[in-house]
Amino acid sequence: MTGFTRTDTSLVARWWWTVDRWMLAALALLIGVGAVMVLAASPAVAERLDLDGFYFVRRHLLLLGPALAVMLAASLLSPTGVRRLAVILLAAGLVLMVATLLVGEDVKGARRWLSIAGLSVQPSEIVRPGFVVVAAWLFATRRQYPRFPGDALATVLLGLVLLLLVLQPDFGMAFTLAGVWLAEFFVAGLPMIWIGGLLALGVGGLVAGYVGLDHVHSRVDRFLDPAAGDTYQVDTSLRAFASGGLLGRGPGEGVVKGQLPDAHADFIFAVIGEEFGLIACLVLVGLFAFVVLRGFARLMREEDLFAVIAGAGLLSLFGLQALLNMAVTLRLVPTKGMTLPFVSYGGSSLIALAAGMGMMLALTRWRPRPEAGR
Repeated sequence: MTGFTRTDTSLVARWWWTVDRWMLAALALLIGVGAVMVLAASPAVAERLDLDGFYFVRRHLLLLGPALAVMLAASLLSPTGVRRLAVILLAAGLVLMVATLLVGEDVKGARRWLSIAGLSVQPSEIVRPGFVVVAAWLFATRRQYPRFPGDALATVLLGLVLLLLVLQPDFGMAFTLAGVWLAEFFVAGLPMIWIGGLLALGVGGLVAGYVGLDHVHSRVDRFLDPAAGDTYQVDTSLRAFASGGLLGRGPGEGVVKGQLPDAHADFIFAVIGEEFGLIACLVLVGLFAFVVLRGFARLMREEDLFAVIAGAGLLSLFGLQALLNMAVTLRLVPTKGMTLPFVSYGGSSLIALAAGMGMMLALTRWRPRPEAGR
């Protein structure tokens, strides 16, 4: 029970009675699972790096408060407020991405991180939710005002973001954003004449990435032929799932976290599989699926085209990121360096995900029909 009544017209009360509380609970549960798993997986990683055992735990827990505040604040916004927030995130993220290419930290041959006030920030994470919503606004405006070049502007925006990502390079995120953009275009009404051209561009981009980027070439070759290079992390991940079996070895009994360099981040799903087993993994998969399917079910009742396209894009981004992370740990796709939403350790990723899902909660709130087009 809450202290809010149906007649209460305050901002928070109206939010409580219009937000999808089931989805909010599912996201809160994912965040809770993430806190527990970072506590379980990160101490061994920190000790290998000669850090205090709870270094990553403290940093993750310190960011949970701001992340929750960002998600709840974003969920209070109107569709107009969501658009404004997205423009701010996109503009700030693009500026920081350019700065990253110039003065960013070089980690394993990639410039994806920028040091700001002693904190490492990944600007491309900030760009993602902003790009998805702004592209949706362009697509929706084109349908509302046929003379507005929304499709062309969304395409130019995609090209700009992909260019900056490839220059870093971050081919995995470029692939993800391109897929989400295509999903939004499809929801908006993709002209048949575009399909062949976009497929050709997609295939061409994949081939160019394989031929022109050494790390992409290496990852694809190792995926197709494990003997072609180092597959230590993926092989260790698969052994963890085999070791965990149906019910797992038990909390704290896993050994993979002491062997995997990214056990607290990209490969945290393997830690879950070893310590809690197949059933826990399936429950987690079901939780991600619930958020995505619940969100789409809410959008099917929405009349505002912008809300439908933007919500579909944000849900696609969330679901695709989770799917790719879990697929990498199971060696179903080449490694991509992508975190498991709200479960993996991460600073920029956690805050950006909170902003994106907060905007999604705002767009899926129940609104009276007269306000649906606002």
